[in-house]
Amino acid sequence: MPFAIDIQEDEILGWGHEILDNLLADRTMGENIIWATDDYASRGEGYQSFDSIQVAAITGENNHIIQPRIRKPLEEQRKRIDEKAEVFTPAWICNAQNNLIDKAWFQTDQDVFNRETHEDGIHGWKMTDVLPEYPKGKNWKKYVSDPRLEMACGEAPYLCSRYDATTGELIEIGRRIGLLDRKLQLVNRNTPDITPEHNAKQRKNLHKIWRRAAYKALQSTYAFEYQGDNLLLARESVLATFIEFYQAKWNTDKLPDKECLKKAAEIISWNLWQMDGLKQGIPGYTPSEDLQGNLFDETPPREKYCRIKEWTSIEPLKGEEVVFKTMLHERLKKK
Repeated sequence: MPFAIDIQEDEILGWGHEILDNLLADRTMGENIIWATDDYASRGEGYQSFDSIQVAAITGENNHIIQPRIRKPLEEQRKRIDEKAEVFTPAWICNAQNNLIDKAWFQTDQDVFNRETHEDGIHGWKMTDVLPEYPKGKNWKKYVSDPRLEMACGEAPYLCSRYDATTGELIEIGRRIGLLDRKLQLVNRNTPDITPEHNAKQRKNLHKIWRRAAYKALQSTYAFEYQGDNLLLARESVLATFIEFYQAKWNTDKLPDKECLKKAAEIISWNLWQMDGLKQGIPGYTPSEDLQGNLFDETPPREKYCRIKEWTSIEPLKGEEVVFKTMLHERLKKK
């Protein structure tokens, strides 16, 4: 059953403390992500811009503090637009831009996952039944593992389209258009289904095949965001998307097991990270330029360049920690 727009932190806490801990983790600092906004400062200690977001600050009686933009008062929305240039993108625009990425990847002028529509002045899309042929040397596994990055992601509408960020309209799973949605659509289409003929051992193995492919989709999906509340909403949305595609694949309302959710949350905590996109460090701090992104520097955690992971295995979950700035510069040099 699809999640509501606003996923409650109390609900996530009920899945296991480690899962919410992962969604709050900042892998560069070794602490939790910070608020990086004064919007909550009137609440006092623990809610200032440079304070880390703690579990107790957003659960229990504080469970409804962090809300998606569409649920925030209009005055607060306008304030964020004025002070942070926070503007969220309609789903149809996200879709149109994501479609350009797919046409380039498939090397085609054909519609790939959907056809854009414009009827009675309303933009939308219609899903396609059949994908174009894969170019030579490419297949669905290559598509799933190719990296995608959303910059200054807000609530990550380009990655996962559970709802239209500008209207609050829920989008059913069969019509989703995010970059991660597309990867998981291919995972669900191309991994084997369970039939009545499968025994318990075979069913367990089929779940493992899906799980490994879905982890790969998460491992290749990246985003960064400045404000801590937006980042948490984005992380929650990505985890919810993972769960919803799991439920759709196996026709169940049950959650994946706790270990599966924990691994997914760990990947998400590395791949969706908090960063000032101009300085490539923790918001409000200036990284030391003379260190040039050295992984082994002794700089205070909040003054380091941001770290992410390039994943090397799925089970066991392993990856190489890299400095985003260094990795980006190296890849730009190669081009």
